[in-house]
Amino acid sequence: MNIHSEAQAIHDELINIRRNLHRQPELSFKEYRTTEFIKRYLQSIEGLSVHSGKEAIGLDTGVVGTISNGSGPTIAIRADIDALPILEENQHEYRSQNDGVMHACGHDAHTTIALGTAKILAQKVRKQELTGKIKFIFQPAEEDTDEKGWTGAPYLVRSGILDDADAAVALHMDPVQPAGTVTINKGYSMASVDTFRASIYGSGGHAAYPQQTSDPIRMLGSILPAIQSISGRTISPLEPSVLSVTHIGTTPSYNVIPNEVHLQGTIRSYHPDIRKQLKAELEQTLKISQSMGGSCQLDIIHGEPVLYNHPAITDWFETTVCDLFPSFTIKQEPFGMAGEDFSHIAETVPSAMLFLGAKIDDQPNRGLHMPEFEIDEEALKYGVSILTETACRFLKGSYSFNKGGNDDDP
Repeated sequence: MNIHSEAQAIHDELINIRRNLHRQPELSFKEYRTTEFIKRYLQSIEGLSVHSGKEAIGLDTGVVGTISNGSGPTIAIRADIDALPILEENQHEYRSQNDGVMHACGHDAHTTIALGTAKILAQKVRKQELTGKIKFIFQPAEEDTDEKGWTGAPYLVRSGILDDADAAVALHMDPVQPAGTVTINKGYSMASVDTFRASIYGSGGHAAYPQQTSDPIRMLGSILPAIQSISGRTISPLEPSVLSVTHIGTTPSYNVIPNEVHLQGTIRSYHPDIRKQLKAELEQTLKISQSMGGSCQLDIIHGEPVLYNHPAITDWFETTVCDLFPSFTIKQEPFGMAGEDFSHIAETVPSAMLFLGAKIDDQPNRGLHMPEFEIDEEALKYGVSILTETACRFLKGSYSFNKGGNDDDP
């Protein structure tokens, strides 16, 4: 039985798992029920050792399952497990039972695919078909940060669970492309994500006597369009970047000019050097306030780095898909300006992610982070097939790469 036939054989089970998870979504760092569900499933698989808890993996939620046989390479397969603060508007019987929380980014599917992959790969290890080690990482908190500004991936990296990994792989649901389409990209593939908070300080006073003030709102009038032109006029048009102001606030009053104005927003780019340049340009632009009698302060919270897909591992994905599914469409393009904290793992170990087509229909509001997000569940067996076959070929030596010296490394 080939890999896809094995995935097809458990397809009904995959659908049941995904729908169970979809009914009970949990927010970042609060995935307690989800963690217990994953633990029970992994513990039912003969030969898997299962680890969870802060001492083992750095966080209270999340699970790592490991299976090994003899000496050989180690591959990590990562799935994120958290949901979003969105009220689901779908009406199917497995819609969210946790009001205001929804799996609107496909993490229920990612988790399901990793569980199915674990089931098939563990059986192959028990049959002595594979040598080496496989780590199944069910990571919490991809979507949101804690009080330290961290998502889940940095905690898992710091815990050491990837110290012995030679490669890591992951996938993401793509509700824009139909099942049977895979998107891959070598090199920088998803944006770095930073947020900023800035303040412009002046001296306020009575709104009827503006000449007696240093009006920070007036300063903002010059600063805001300058900020909005940073990407378009200071960054090369060949380099993707976004700098968006998303909120402006001050003390509301009809007859008082405030002392200060606050703004916040997001900074995104596809290259570490552009990331640094955007920060420098924003700092310089805010100093316009100084020439107008004011001052400024800027705080930047560094989030996910740029996701770098290792070229060789991306080639593995392409070969696997072509061999398993010759009729599939393979698109080769970056994944967009969204961020993905798998990038922390990709900074630690050679890694790659693919986007797996799962579009179900042409209805609106079906996209990522939308209240009617939904997937074509046929994608589940495709995801299991691709991850399982890729891992098998790596452990058997069919796939390899120069871990320390690839010419395409950043």
